[in-house]
Amino acid sequence: MSEVDISGRLKKLGKSLDSEEIALLSEYHRDGSILSVHIIGQFCKRCRKAGVWARSELYATINNAQYGFDQSASFSPGGRDGIFRLTREYRPKNAMMKKLFDQFLDKSGSAAQEIADHFNVPKAELIPVRLVSHHMRLLGVLVSLDHHAHLVLVDVDQS
Repeated sequence: MSEVDISGRLKKLGKSLDSEEIALLSEYHRDGSILSVHIIGQFCKRCRKAGVWARSELYATINNAQYGFDQSASFSPGGRDGIFRLTREYRPKNAMMKKLFDQFLDKSGSAAQEIADHFNVPKAELIPVRLVSHHMRLLGVLVSLDHHAHLVLVDVDQS
């Protein structure tokens, strides 16, 4: 999907999403697998607040989802674009960890349970990830179902 397509789809969805509603943004096919990228209303709100909504850097970062998620190389060595896992073990705790764990996955009343229910998986099976480009990091959770993974973007990190 091109950045222009992502731009149009984001603008359309961003006007109508409730904070916990999940909407399909784009889909990428690679090596016999499918990665669907979804957004929730909270993501749109956080991007607007951060001043990155409707900017080419946001579209470029979302488009990096086309690289997929490689389980065998799920942790970023730095300097690479793509989807990478976040863990609770990293010290010192950084802004991404606080946003994704403290303010989303562990927070009661967040959309994390709705995402798990939407994909019919236990909340504990949501994989915390960041989608990285040279411009920014987007935070989300990944649900892996056979050869079809679902990335749900929930926040942005510019730290």
